[in-house]
Formats: sequence, structure tokens, C-alpha cells
Amino acid sequence: MGMSVTISAATGDDAEKILKLQYLCYQDEAALYGDYGIEPLTQTLDALRAELAGGIVVVARLGEEVVGSVRGCVDEDGTARIAKLIVHPRMQRHGLGGRLLRAIEERLAAESEAKRYRLFTGHRSEFSLRLYRKLGYAQVGSVEPVTRQLSLVHMEKPAARPETYAASA
Repeated sequence: MGMSVTISAATGDDAEKILKLQYLCYQDEAALYGDYGIEPLTQTLDALRAELAGGIVVVARLGEEVVGSVRGCVDEDGTARIAKLIVHPRMQRHGLGGRLLRAIEERLAAESEAKRYRLFTGHRSEFSLRLYRKLGYAQVGSVEPVTRQLSLVHMEKPAARPETYAASA
């Protein structure tokens, strides 16, 4: 009998596991843009721990193994900023990214009164762009050049009221 993936709040003990998974998951992104100096590959454990302490972090677990994660926080204006959605390569294309994104949206809406969700991804990251569009995100503003190889696409969608999530559960 196989184990099922569970999604829950991250704990301080998850920081090292998340950082190792992040490093693994962002290799393809770095190769896509020819830049291995991107922030997810250079982030320190202390910086990740600060993110865990200052925002909401959700993890997906297969048994004791962390196989996915996503982070978020809400600005004063009610904009929930979602970042670093990662899923272990062997677990991709099975709906886990969507489950993680919905889980962080629910937590941000319920705990921090998010009015809208905003995230970004690289302009060549077609799989991510398709996922975000499928889940209701639309591009806002123009594409933001970062380097000669990389531009960021900012995407947003309005937050559903918490009772909407309860009704759909």
C-alpha cells in the first residue's frame, strides 16, 4: 500500500529539507535562463529560516520526506505575495503544485485577510505559466526585465472569501 501526500504548515525543523529541495527544483530554471546565481540557488539557511518565521509556509510530505513547498505573506494593502512553489521532480505533473498553491491561498485568506494573490515566474517557464493560468491567475503589468536572459511575468488573481473555500471542500 502506497503512502499519500499530506499538506501541512511547515515547522522550523523543515528549513533544511526545504532548502535542499529548493536547490534541486531550481536547477532546471537556472539552466533555462543560463544563470546559476538566481536567488533560490544562493539563498542561505538563515534567510530561509527568517522566511519561515515571517510568513506562512506550507509543505507537502510523502511520509517524512518534504516533496513540495510554497511560501506567502500579506502586505499592508492586502496583497498576498506567493513565492517559491516547488515540487520534487519525481512528483511533478500529478497535481501537487496546484494543491500546494490552493493550500497557501486558503491559509493566506483565512489567517491574513488577503484580498488578492500575486506571484511571478520567468517568461520562459511555460509549465509554471500554464499552471498559474489554469488556477485563475492573469498577467498584470508588463514583463519585467531582470537580466538579458530573464524577464519576470507578474500574475495576480482576486482572493476568494474563506467561506468560499469551505463550501468547495
